[in-house]
Amino acid sequence: PYTTLFRSQGSSVKAMADRFAITKDAIADGAVVPEQVKLKLERNSLLAAEKQKAVETKTKARAEQRAALKSRSLKYDKEYAAHTRKLITLRRQAKKDGNFFVEPEAKLLFVVRIRGILKLSPKPRKVLQLLRLRQLGNGVFLKVNKPILNMLKLVQPYVTYGYPTLKTVRELVYKRGFGKVNKQRIPLSDNEVISSALGEKCGMYGVEDVIHEIYTVGPHFKEVSNFLWPFKLSNPRGGFVCKRHGYSEQRGGDGEIVRSLSMNSSAA
Repeated sequence: PYTTLFRSQGSSVKAMADRFAITKDAIADGAVVPEQVKLKLERNSLLAAEKQKAVETKTKARAEQRAALKSRSLKYDKEYAAHTRKLITLRRQAKKDGNFFVEPEAKLLFVVRIRGILKLSPKPRKVLQLLRLRQLGNGVFLKVNKPILNMLKLVQPYVTYGYPTLKTVRELVYKRGFGKVNKQRIPLSDNEVISSALGEKCGMYGVEDVIHEIYTVGPHFKEVSNFLWPFKLSNPRGGFVCKRHGYSEQRGGDGEIVRSLSMNSSAA
C-alpha cells in the first residue's frame, strides 16, 4: 500500500509539473501558422525568458546568501574560541595570584518536563502551558531572568533544567530541531525554512545564525525561541533514578541529566 501511495503521489506531482510546464513548439519551414498559434508562441517565449531570468536571479541570491552565511559561521567560531580562551586566561591568572575566580552567570536555560499530568494542580499546569511544556519529555530554551526563575519555582517537581553548553545547543538544533511555520511542525532540513520565517524580521538565514542567537541570548532570542518547536525528547537510557523525589533541591543545574535526556535516546 505504501508503494502505491508513493507512486500515486509521484504521478500527481509529475502531472502538476506537466500542467504548468512551458511547452516548446516547433514549426516546420514554410508552414502556414494560424494567428492564435503565433500569439501562443510569443507568449511562451516571453514566459520562458521571464522564468530563465527568475531562475538566474534566485541562483545568484542563494549563492550570495550561502557565502555570507559561511563567513558569519567562521566569525561565530572565532567568537566562541575567543570567549573560551578569555575564561581560561582569567582562571589561570586567579590561580596564579591565589584568588578565586567567579564564573560568569549563566544566561541560558534548557528546561525539560519529566512528569505527566497526574495529580497536577491548576497553577503548575498553567505555568507549564506558558513555558510550552505541554507533554512529557518536552524541552525549551529559556532566558535566565527573575520572572522565569519564579515560574520555575512553581513547577520544580515536574521539570529539570540546566545550563547547556555550545555543543548541547548545536546538537539539539541539528538533530532534533523543528520550526513553526504556519502553525505546522517543519523539520529544519533546509536553511530556506529559517530564511522564510526569520530572514526579514530577525536577519537569520541559517542554522548557525539560530544557534548563535540562542547560545548568546541575543536581541532576537524571543523570536527565535518561539520559532523553534518545543524539542521532543525520550527518556534516558536505563530510565530515571529516583524520579519520584523530583528535583526541588538546589543542584546548581542538572547539566548531565539534560544531556542524557537529549542525546542518549533516539530522535522523537
